[in-house]
Amino acid sequence: MTYRHTRQRSLHLTRPPLSIRMRPQTAWRSIGLLKRHATAQHSFLGHRAIQTASSRPVPNFAFAFDIDGVLLRSSKPIPGAADSLALLKEQGIPFILLTNGGGKHETDRVAEISEKLQVPLDASDIVQSHSPFAELVKGPDEASALEHKCVLVAGGDGDNCRRVAEQYGFKNVVTPGDILMANPAIWPFSKNFSDYYKTFARPLPSPIDPNNPAKSLKIDAVFVFNDPRDWALDTQVIMDLLLSSQGRMGTLSEKNGRTDLPNHGYQQDGQPHLYFSNPDLWWAAAYPLPRLGQGGFREALEGVWAATTGGPSKGIELKKTVIGKPYQPTYEFAEHQLLRNRLKTFGNSTDLPPLERVYMVGDNPESDIRGANSYRSGFGSSWQSILVRTGVYSGGDPAYTPHTIADNVHKGVQWALKSSKWPAA
Repeated sequence: MTYRHTRQRSLHLTRPPLSIRMRPQTAWRSIGLLKRHATAQHSFLGHRAIQTASSRPVPNFAFAFDIDGVLLRSSKPIPGAADSLALLKEQGIPFILLTNGGGKHETDRVAEISEKLQVPLDASDIVQSHSPFAELVKGPDEASALEHKCVLVAGGDGDNCRRVAEQYGFKNVVTPGDILMANPAIWPFSKNFSDYYKTFARPLPSPIDPNNPAKSLKIDAVFVFNDPRDWALDTQVIMDLLLSSQGRMGTLSEKNGRTDLPNHGYQQDGQPHLYFSNPDLWWAAAYPLPRLGQGGFREALEGVWAATTGGPSKGIELKKTVIGKPYQPTYEFAEHQLLRNRLKTFGNSTDLPPLERVYMVGDNPESDIRGANSYRSGFGSSWQSILVRTGVYSGGDPAYTPHTIADNVHKGVQWALKSSKWPAA
């Protein structure tokens, strides 16, 4: 997966959600970046904070926190997490929760976290793995907008992810459970789960009719919003779509395997594009050892794809888009939100210093630390990584070296505040 570097463009600061463009197999392209004030371009290097007209100190740094393994573990607060966030709020230091988790709408997820940590938060304080998918509802143009097209959403409990997608604005959402209940023969080994699927399955917008492909259910995009619960069913349905003609269920493309076509004809016949929201292979849960995450499902799906098509050994790629930490666009999305929150807190003042440093506090070297270390900000901010020992990482030499290792989030925050010489004299 490669991403194209994008130029900085201006964006009105009052504009609602940032539009990010995602193209198959290429970078997302930001169609706007927050506008820097010309009067704030002069150097603030060496200054930790300035005074606004009301004499309130304004930090030139901020925080991004992973959730699972940093603030919470198995939904229980990690000691020091609540106090750390409360301190930052009291001091007016901006922060955002940046997680590869998901499965619920941002308003619901942040309400749960607020209750568990007893720290007031709102939806603007969190970026989940699938948050940027909302940008595809309208798309960069009318032709690519998915608002009224039929999309498949996989993962999560019940149809929670379908409802999240609908809250984002997608109007025509189906799940693998809908497909199974409409046609149980599509995966005969899921009958033991039929009582579960009955609780949320909806009628399909079109039948699956292999004898009349032109009228068979057509899927225009496939989204893995969260960790799938029924890997077998989801794998079968997604494979059917990747091998189909024009995304029509029950069809098989005649281009598959043709050596005279790019990618040996695979994914060359109008199949829906495949999006993953979370690359994490492991995550910290209640069990003492890390558990397989969405990245495990993706690896399994790619294994089935390779066994079916010949895969990389035959020069055949599974074309897909993967977002979430550690990828550049996810950190861009988070930084945009941080800057909007910063303006909301301190106002659109010409004295507002630029954001010079963001401390990323995480427990996963492969996502949190790698992402922060490799991120290149369009605004010139420096992201510094803090690895804590309360989640995936427990000791030894991490795969990606952080700026510092801390026993927990409280100690990590204290290190960062000291590094930024806060509070300012």
